[in-house]
Amino acid sequence: MTLIKPFRALRPAPGRSAEVLAPPYDVLSSAEARERAKGKPWSFLHISKPEIDLDPATDPYDRAVYAKAAENLAKMTAAGVLMRDARPCYYVYRLTWRDRTQTGLACVASLADYASNRIRKHELTTPVKEDDRVRQIEAINAQTGPVMIGYPNAPAIDALLAQAAAGSPQVDVSADDGVCHQLWVIADDATIDKLTRAFDALPAIYIADGHHRSAAAARVAAKRKGEGSHRYFLSVIFPEREMTILDYNRVVKDLNGRSPEQLLAELAKNFTVAPSAEPVRPHSSHDYGMYLAGRWYRLTIRPELVPNDPIGRLPITMLTRNAIEPLLGIKDPRTDKRIDFVGGARGLAGLEARVKSGEMAVAFALYPTQMTDLMAVADAGGIMPPKSTWFEPKLADGMVNHVLD
Repeated sequence: MTLIKPFRALRPAPGRSAEVLAPPYDVLSSAEARERAKGKPWSFLHISKPEIDLDPATDPYDRAVYAKAAENLAKMTAAGVLMRDARPCYYVYRLTWRDRTQTGLACVASLADYASNRIRKHELTTPVKEDDRVRQIEAINAQTGPVMIGYPNAPAIDALLAQAAAGSPQVDVSADDGVCHQLWVIADDATIDKLTRAFDALPAIYIADGHHRSAAAARVAAKRKGEGSHRYFLSVIFPEREMTILDYNRVVKDLNGRSPEQLLAELAKNFTVAPSAEPVRPHSSHDYGMYLAGRWYRLTIRPELVPNDPIGRLPITMLTRNAIEPLLGIKDPRTDKRIDFVGGARGLAGLEARVKSGEMAVAFALYPTQMTDLMAVADAGGIMPPKSTWFEPKLADGMVNHVLD
């Protein structure tokens, strides 16, 4: 069993991609998806968020939701909006957002290598979300929404992808969020074989985004037993150096009984604290911006407090251990309602606004986690702290789908 293999993608028919492609299912609420899909009968949201076609009071995990997904998939296929390639192919998938471009390979990846940790994870899953994806796969007999994976330095793979994407793409769609999605089909046996062998030479690849989807695929495969396409899961694998992780910042509702002056004095034991006339964007993993009582500060952790282990030296781990937990009293950020997480796409102004509104008392801007950090944690068999990574741009749902024959 090879690390990856080609597959017969179910995908939009020629000229239909702009009607079909949709944001990932897990970045929109049901209400947001319902609004996005208005006037778009062929949007993939009708499959990935099928509750939008039911009564708004319907529980998104109700059996009727998954039945509606299967009904909508059958309808889109029967109408010729979705078609399936006649033979197994690989697909070059390129994302362009702002000044960033990343070019990866859409394929199916081995669940045996997932189980053996050759395909490495860095995140815990939650049962409710995992169960949802299992029910979705079983209802429609397909995997939708690719798992985003990073591969380490591999010039031979880079060259093969560049060669395959040298001509005009079969799909070229600019989404309303400004992301351009392009797809090239690789159907010739020689290139397919070269890519399969080049990826099989890699010691490991790394899940970036999609832990619930990959875990659900593994559960479905365990139920079905035997050989078949269910032994692989839908993936797009990018060179890790091209992948972008944005900062994932923190805001806290109160100061745990302290005044701003008291908090600053206590922070000074573990950080150098410097007031700033401008919003502070951290320029290294040891640096933090803090907005408190109408003013920005630059916090720099003291060198002797920087650990050597891959998890301990993450910016969020150091902030948690030296400020959020001991000073602000937040023991479990997964469950504590006093802390919230703000994706870096909202910028420093978004952090400042949460505090100025009175909703929050303090905001912390963090240096983004690096892909090398993520890989080091995964190599060590560790788990990243919650909300450590925010990948942009994101893959579109509906571009390629993996039918389980």
